[in-house]
Amino acid sequence: MENYELVKDIGAGNFGVARLMRDKRTNELVAVKYIERGEKIDQNVQREIINHRSLRHPNIVRFKEVFLTSKHLAIVMEYAAGGELFDRICNAGRFTEDEARFFFQQLISGVSYCHAMQICHRDLKLENTLLDGSPAPRLKICDFGYSKSEALHSQPKSTVGTPAYIAPEVLSREKYDGKIADVWSCGVTLYVMLVGAYPFEDPDDPKNMRKTISRIMNVQYTFPSYLRISPECRHLLSCIFVAKPSKRIKIMDIMRHPWFLRNFPKDLVLGLDPNYYNNNVDLDFPLQSVEEVMHIIDEARTTIIPIEEIIEEQRQLAPPDFQTFNPSLDIPHQISFQPPTEVVIIDDEEEVMQDALDCMDLFDIDSVVHFDSF
Repeated sequence: MENYELVKDIGAGNFGVARLMRDKRTNELVAVKYIERGEKIDQNVQREIINHRSLRHPNIVRFKEVFLTSKHLAIVMEYAAGGELFDRICNAGRFTEDEARFFFQQLISGVSYCHAMQICHRDLKLENTLLDGSPAPRLKICDFGYSKSEALHSQPKSTVGTPAYIAPEVLSREKYDGKIADVWSCGVTLYVMLVGAYPFEDPDDPKNMRKTISRIMNVQYTFPSYLRISPECRHLLSCIFVAKPSKRIKIMDIMRHPWFLRNFPKDLVLGLDPNYYNNNVDLDFPLQSVEEVMHIIDEARTTIIPIEEIIEEQRQLAPPDFQTFNPSLDIPHQISFQPPTEVVIIDDEEEVMQDALDCMDLFDIDSVVHFDSF
């Protein structure tokens, strides 16, 4: 904690609070997510940290480090000054096709890297995509709390994610390929950017979750007649919104699709690009080892009782005379002292004992030790 200073609070939720901090070592602004120690440090938190720490990509919010305070586990991340992509769409209403493609290309860039690292996100949505503060914003994927590493686990079978973005196979409560489910969520994100509405919500009853789920399972979506969306874009979405996972387009095929490749940024990193990773080593923040991170997480599962609470608890357990002792009061506290009447010398250590007796003479003449003498 001594390495960071508070700038301002930037958010709060069930997880705890998020704060904008300044790294005193580098003067860099970072986002720090504080999660209360104890039972809130669950498997989702552990999975988020372990999976996120292994990812190094320009379209993924950079994981920095974790540390402990007396009350919280703190996760330090790159600060994305541009806010959520969701807010940008809300302000704009919807994006042009070129704008939507610009962000979709970056989204697929980050997701393809996650998949190459054997990690599926499982909660891709506009609220989990941030933007940096540059004029041509760089998209940053965040929040890996529902992510799953295929290197450590079998295929996911739990129903997680945000309903409007969930693929049909996830709703079926059977084992599914998290990577293919991520592709569906990317398609929902693209549709929302183009239309300004969710593809499977009933326009006349958008809050009816039963209808939304039914439309997802039956792949019922349309494009508003007033929107001009190119045939190539419609084709790509039709390849994404396929109920049967084995028939759905794979992320590598999305990256070969003509609509996706149009106006493709030269600096976009796809998959495991060795040129990027060889030239972008973060020397200021070396990766904490898995062992170090797990030790911090395990320690965070225990709570630390503040010293004030310990003192108060001990006061309540102490005999009545001691319960009134309060060193913070201005009244001097005293311990009566009577000079020794007899000294036993052991092993002829007269000199040592004489020093001890000389120390006794330093006490006040009234034979009282005052609290403020210490």
